[in-house]
Amino acid sequence: MNRVALAGNPNVGKSTLFNSLTGMRQHTGNWAGKTVSTARGQYTFEAEEYQLIDLPGTYSLVARSQEEAVARDYIESGQADGVVVVCDATCLERNLILVLQVLELTGKVLVCVNLLDEAERLGIRVDLPALSQRLGVPVVGTAAGRQEGLEGLKAAIAKLVREPAAAVPGRTPCERVSLAERYAAQVVRSEKEGRLRRQQRLDRLLTSKATGIPLMLLLLGLVVWLTVAGANIPSALLTALFARVGEVLKGWLASAPAWLAGVLLDGVYRVTAWVVAVMLPPMAIFFPLFTLLEDLGYLPRVAFVMDHAFQKCRACGKQCLTMCMSLGCNACGVTGCRIIDSPRERLIAILTSSLVPCNGKFPTLIALITIFFVGGRGGLLASAEGAALLLGTLVLGVAGTLACSRLLSATVLKGMPSSFALELPPFRRPQVREVVVRSVLDRTLFVLGRAVSVAAPAGAAIWVMANVTAGGGTLLAHCTGFLDSFARLFGLDGVILMAFLLGWPANEIVLPVMLMAYLSTGSLVEFDDLAALGQLLTQQGWTWLTAVCTMLFSLFHWPCSTTCLTIYKETGSVKWTALAIALPTVLGLGLCFAVTMAARLLGLA
Repeated sequence: MNRVALAGNPNVGKSTLFNSLTGMRQHTGNWAGKTVSTARGQYTFEAEEYQLIDLPGTYSLVARSQEEAVARDYIESGQADGVVVVCDATCLERNLILVLQVLELTGKVLVCVNLLDEAERLGIRVDLPALSQRLGVPVVGTAAGRQEGLEGLKAAIAKLVREPAAAVPGRTPCERVSLAERYAAQVVRSEKEGRLRRQQRLDRLLTSKATGIPLMLLLLGLVVWLTVAGANIPSALLTALFARVGEVLKGWLASAPAWLAGVLLDGVYRVTAWVVAVMLPPMAIFFPLFTLLEDLGYLPRVAFVMDHAFQKCRACGKQCLTMCMSLGCNACGVTGCRIIDSPRERLIAILTSSLVPCNGKFPTLIALITIFFVGGRGGLLASAEGAALLLGTLVLGVAGTLACSRLLSATVLKGMPSSFALELPPFRRPQVREVVVRSVLDRTLFVLGRAVSVAAPAGAAIWVMANVTAGGGTLLAHCTGFLDSFARLFGLDGVILMAFLLGWPANEIVLPVMLMAYLSTGSLVEFDDLAALGQLLTQQGWTWLTAVCTMLFSLFHWPCSTTCLTIYKETGSVKWTALAIALPTVLGLGLCFAVTMAARLLGLA
């Protein structure tokens, strides 16, 4: 099989080109001995098989990060039969620096000038034959988002792997920038300056101190509202579906021993079904919306706006991007910390990744906001109020992230923030089909699969605790009673604290475990009516203070099991994993204690 490497700067449409060529015939994995992921895929052209190796996006082959080292080592090793360097037609000069570096390593190079459609929209013209003449290698143009130029690219790749390698000129680092500048000036023509000025005005609006943060909060609030409002109906449908399936399984297990039926049906199945029904719909909405913003080119502007705040905390501005990823799943946020080059700053980002709420915490936060602060009112105004309060909890999570980042950088992870290059790519029309496929397959199902894998055994353990009796009460009742006096110091009770402990495998089961303990049912309880849920909680002694402290602890407590395992995998250290667990827990308990003491001293509770 012919092996072809895809290299290029970030945000040049390399992934879109890769997906367009390979379709669904691809897989991802880590390089041997490294935590840098790569994608590989196949396609057929003129009865020959080609394997594409999508190298990590990099601005340079002068290795300052694992990504750059992986890209350089693979190209230099000669394992590939050819290297395709993908360039952005809208900013060719910067991209040519990487092309010149690759040409110093191998003579089997093809340059693909992508995003010609965006360049045309901006009035930019690239003379491809002239560029090919100056570089001494073949150059083809594509618009991968529109599926244009792909057949020509395949033909050029086939010719590249068949022909002998060109001469390698050797390393000439002193001339790279000036050469790229000269070549770009000779082959690029710009005709529509007005469109470039409009994009610059939009950038000033989105990145200024006066308007950038308010617009960011407004957009985040819109995403939260769409996620919350849109997930209700599919979640209810999934709950009903799993209930019918449960009845069928109950019939099948009618002749089985009662304990076995209880463990499998009321334990494993019901907990797993709850996690899927509650977790899947919001993830299926949030991840595509998040990926749309990513494809649009907005997320780098968020990082630009937040960079100053993270610099003040002696952390990396890229941590803002990993923080955004944590909104969908903290484990994804931990994995995303690989984009941070500095080991110290990467550790800070990993240790604070669980301080923003993930999808699994949304159900508890939304239910408590609706019951105790929105008052069960319906309508657009009530929905907007609920979204605003939920956005407030997200802002509190961001504040906690900044504060803890500064604390870590001043204590166990001392150091000054490093500099990094942050590109503001041009705004692009998102590729909706690719966004949906990528977000569902690479993010939603991946995260859901890991959550289900820990929810099933947790369901069995929860059933055992709720049904095995000793000393006149269940194990669950004994545990909640033991924790009660300690929990009340923080405005909670033993049931609430125990629910968070049992919810370690998946945050989605925290609220139903509370109901199971309050009602002593022996299995998870599903609630369809928030008013009935509110009445039950009030009967158990809940007040506004209990709701506030539960929300605070839901926001700041130990990471879920999936996130803990991911932190250990990324750091390879029990010490750092333990600190990642202790940091949010101490913060959450401290805030709950402060709020509780203040409310009691002021006579508010």
